[in-house]
Amino acid sequence: MKQMQMTDLVKVPGAKFHPEPAHELDQEEAQQSSTMRFGSMKVFCGNASQALGGEIVDYICNVSEYNIKPGVYTRAVFSNENIFIKLEESVRGKDVYLVQTMASPVHDNFMEMLIMIDALKRDSAWRINLVVPYMSYTRSDKKDQPRVPITARLIANIIEIAGVDRYMTVDLHSGQIQGFFNIPGDALTAFHLLTDYVIQKLNAGDLEDLVVVATDLGFAKQGRNWAETLGVPLAFVEKRRVGDGESPRALSLIGSVEGKNVLLVDDEVNTAGSVVQAVNVVREYGARDVLFAFTHPFFSDSAYDRFAELDLREIIFTNTLPIPAEKKLPNMTVLSIAPLLGEVILRAHEGRSVGALFNE
Repeated sequence: MKQMQMTDLVKVPGAKFHPEPAHELDQEEAQQSSTMRFGSMKVFCGNASQALGGEIVDYICNVSEYNIKPGVYTRAVFSNENIFIKLEESVRGKDVYLVQTMASPVHDNFMEMLIMIDALKRDSAWRINLVVPYMSYTRSDKKDQPRVPITARLIANIIEIAGVDRYMTVDLHSGQIQGFFNIPGDALTAFHLLTDYVIQKLNAGDLEDLVVVATDLGFAKQGRNWAETLGVPLAFVEKRRVGDGESPRALSLIGSVEGKNVLLVDDEVNTAGSVVQAVNVVREYGARDVLFAFTHPFFSDSAYDRFAELDLREIIFTNTLPIPAEKKLPNMTVLSIAPLLGEVILRAHEGRSVGALFNE
């Protein structure tokens, strides 16, 4: 498709980018970026990211001159549970982007990802870029007990050894995981995508007297960023262990939510047990409507049941992980991360700055 002019562009959803007029661009940088290409672009969408990968390809086609389609491959699972991958088109000399999130079943999707990487490498792809919106095992980032692994480091090592040249991911559980990789990467965030949505509701007058509440003290720094961006007060749910061997429980609230609307914030949800406790605490302290915003919806079956029973005005998250249509509740709002990932892919392909998307 015809590439859009810079003056026609709007802010990329999920970024802070406001395009400069063409006459203000650094001409030397523009000329350099036009030549920093790694062969033609090809995007493959793994089994766990078919819908998201398709949205990414659509975005790239809509805002650039690249008229691409998702790469074609065959996937089969044999009776011995071995996964077979065959590329149905050549990637020799191409700049390849493999989109595969670590959704359930995690190990099947992870293994498929590694096999696809190997197939791309053996077909002589010029560069292999792994786009993994949600990366599993990121909570295992340190030795917090005797005789335990650091699995996040292991995952990084496996990805590198498989043959990946560059990675992209969204909202790692902890920033130091970037240091586990020896290859370049873009550790992106859905923060701007989520906060922009809430700001629109604030500007429309739908969320008066709002307070941001971090679901636990471990999310305090991110909660503070939320509160500063929205211009509202901040509170924290306090958790502690009440007995030997027991899981932490939400017991109290640091801050005030009485008579206020509450926005709970976190990075991911699995069982939704912490969310239930946090909602109960803010209700006990006099909150009015409660909303919940987070990035990664890694929902177990218990999470759907708990959300269905929980009195939440709105549940806001991204599509870094696929959600079956039959399990999407009426109060769920899914924001697409595809434009952000698509824009980063374009910039990586053309050798342009990714930090500029966030005014960095």
